[in-house]
Amino acid sequence: MALTLAAASAHPPHSSRMVSEPVLPRIHAILQKESVREFLAEFLSTYVMMVFGLGSVAHMVLDEKHGSYLGVNIGFGFGVTMGAHVAGNISGAHMNAAVTFASCALGRMSWRKYPVYVLGQFLGSFTAAATIYGLFYRAILHFSGGELAVTGPQATAGIFATYLPEHMTLWWGFLNEVVLTGMLQLCILAITDKENNPALPGTQALVIGILVTIIGASLGMNTGYAINPSRDLPPRFFTFIAGWGTEVFRAPRESQGPENSAVSEDHGLTALPKTSSHFPVMSTNTPSVQPIATLSDSMPLESF
Repeated sequence: MALTLAAASAHPPHSSRMVSEPVLPRIHAILQKESVREFLAEFLSTYVMMVFGLGSVAHMVLDEKHGSYLGVNIGFGFGVTMGAHVAGNISGAHMNAAVTFASCALGRMSWRKYPVYVLGQFLGSFTAAATIYGLFYRAILHFSGGELAVTGPQATAGIFATYLPEHMTLWWGFLNEVVLTGMLQLCILAITDKENNPALPGTQALVIGILVTIIGASLGMNTGYAINPSRDLPPRFFTFIAGWGTEVFRAPRESQGPENSAVSEDHGLTALPKTSSHFPVMSTNTPSVQPIATLSDSMPLESF
């Protein structure tokens, strides 16, 4: 009996170390894989860009004293700059599925990397939307009177995704986005073209951020200048899950605030859990309300 206890007491610490010791080297080896590094780089850079960008939109929508359309342009522009510094030397900091597609189509990278890049971008953007929702939850509740509205004077879905204003049709919006995304890609190619007149080494991130700011300031009125599937689709899916409902995918057009873009004639509203007894909800139509649950050398940049 004594010998058995002595043997048992001699081995457990050693055997537990033998089980745990290989784990960290294994994780380290996984993180050294190129595809994993590129995935994480796109995830983090897109997350950074979207947190700054969506945060600036939230300021404009929820409190005009603290936000403006110019602030949205600056937020997204310098969000791109910060994202580029996060991942520029690892993945090129695309942060944009359209830019990744163009890079593959032009032969600058393998098509095998396309799903890795886009998955990282989409998850980073979705996580950023969830972060902004959490940070501004109380402000959204106060502004909207406890209703998650897609359209109307107290709409908040536009914090997360872009919606067409009254004067735009779907196909005009599509054409508008094609032209703006083409302008973005053309200028990025010029900024990074070493055979032409590229930006100075180390300044590409700043110059591309200024480019995004200029596009928003000069061409953003019609559609909110998403110019990036990774910027618009994941947050739109987030709003669907968070309680804004299917209206986020099919909202008609009506004058609204966010990013000077807008939506619909009937109000897609969803009830938020209220902590106050009354907030007026202004609406010209009878809203459809349903309860929801709360959500428990230089950089090789081709960014945004």
